[in-house]
Amino acid sequence: MTQFDVAIIGSGLAGLTVALNLAERKQVLVVTKKELLDGSSDWAQGGIAAVLAGDDSNEAHIRDTLIAGAGLCDEQVTRFVVEHGREEIEWLINQGVPFTRDEESQVGYHLTREGGHSHRRVIHAADATGHAVQMTLAERIRSHPNITLLENHIAVDFITGKKLGLADNRCHGVYVLDNASGKVKTCAARHTVLASGSAGKAYLYTTNPDVATGDGIAMGWRAGCRVANMEFIQFHPTCLYHPHAKSFLITEAVRGEGGILVLPDGTRFMPAHDPREELAPRDIVARAIDFEMKKRGLDCVYLDISHKPADFLKEHFPNIYARCLELGIDITKEPIPVVPAAHYSCGGILVDMSARTDLPGLYAVGEVACTGLHGANRLASNSLLECLVFGDAAAQDILAQPELPIPTLPEWDESRVTDADEEIVISHNWDELRRFMWDYVGIVRTNKRLERAQHRIKLLTAEIDEYYSNFRVSNDLIELRNLVLTADLIVQCAMQRKESRGLHFSRDYPNFLEKAENTVLTPAHR
Repeated sequence: MTQFDVAIIGSGLAGLTVALNLAERKQVLVVTKKELLDGSSDWAQGGIAAVLAGDDSNEAHIRDTLIAGAGLCDEQVTRFVVEHGREEIEWLINQGVPFTRDEESQVGYHLTREGGHSHRRVIHAADATGHAVQMTLAERIRSHPNITLLENHIAVDFITGKKLGLADNRCHGVYVLDNASGKVKTCAARHTVLASGSAGKAYLYTTNPDVATGDGIAMGWRAGCRVANMEFIQFHPTCLYHPHAKSFLITEAVRGEGGILVLPDGTRFMPAHDPREELAPRDIVARAIDFEMKKRGLDCVYLDISHKPADFLKEHFPNIYARCLELGIDITKEPIPVVPAAHYSCGGILVDMSARTDLPGLYAVGEVACTGLHGANRLASNSLLECLVFGDAAAQDILAQPELPIPTLPEWDESRVTDADEEIVISHNWDELRRFMWDYVGIVRTNKRLERAQHRIKLLTAEIDEYYSNFRVSNDLIELRNLVLTADLIVQCAMQRKESRGLHFSRDYPNFLEKAENTVLTPAHR
């Protein structure tokens, strides 16, 4: 058994923010499934929304967020996040993050505008903001003497007082699988922080990296935490469509800088769907693209920014320019083929304004959490802001807690399991899940589709539970088990919502209900 003050599951921006705000006073463990930079934060292109310019205001940012959230944003939480935006950006600048400069700007940095924003307020590092931020913070993490980093380790489950037969049900740490040795380690901690991202890999098309398998949401649910608003899956409208390329996001900023969406014959279609045209919120743009593709039998539509000067495009979108050029697409001369793809989950483990979950000793930050900021639809570039503000809030709450003793924890028990003999079961079930989630629980839903998905999930769950009970855990088995449970929570929430709101669109309930309510699920085993 190894012992720490704080164990953090995940190494995206939220997790690293917690770690760096604690490390001067606490012994911190950071557990990450692959390498340090292999999460969704590193893939984030657009930037971070914050009120920095003199002609902008907190009230305007709050208003834009509330409008995008379709009546479900928590206004107190939204104000809290927006009002802390500037100081979090200053913290990143002090850490050394190389944001794109603009000497003509009053703030000294280039600010762009994205869909749903009324002002230019998105600070960025060219078109690879997440990578620039993560590279900077990762250097700090690796060099800090009080931070222990476990790469290529996957969390299995939390160790709770209830499981140990103790009177108080508190989180005392986590079991983690070392992927190199195949052994499960016992990591005890006074406080545990979930920062593991969400579950884009539940869908056939996603902008997320391979590690986004819903681990934290599933682990939190099994430990007795409530989840909320899992039906609100954001489908990014513009993911590069190419038969020989892994999903690659084409940032919102391309539309912010004048990119237009067109059909194969060059006809624009967004003006027919929304007066804000290409700058409408993501859910509206994604549904418009989905509608046009299905109506016309198209594999994709096109995003055209070729009317802008070539030098401008190469400066502002160097990664998109280079990636497309590798595939034979010159964005300075021709449009980019795009499709919608699962991008972000607005729901997750329910937390308060200090990022505390229902389980004492367990916090959740970043995409794994449901803070109330995003409501029924996330405003572009608010996600990294949320990671910073709630990561900081979790750290401050942990620092304010008394230092509790850690009980002796049992080692992982493998006495009743054997080595797996049919790995094909895992890969087959994974493929089936992603396909039916895309078909039945995608951009447009119906009762019948959701019922079909729920039926399939029940069959998969029974098969996976039996497999898990009889065989040693592996990375693939843990991920599949978590992904199926998270998919089940998405479907349960979707079936409970008898309306269309934000990212959840149902053909059977196409209208808004007058009263906006969160969908909250409570585990039966609490």
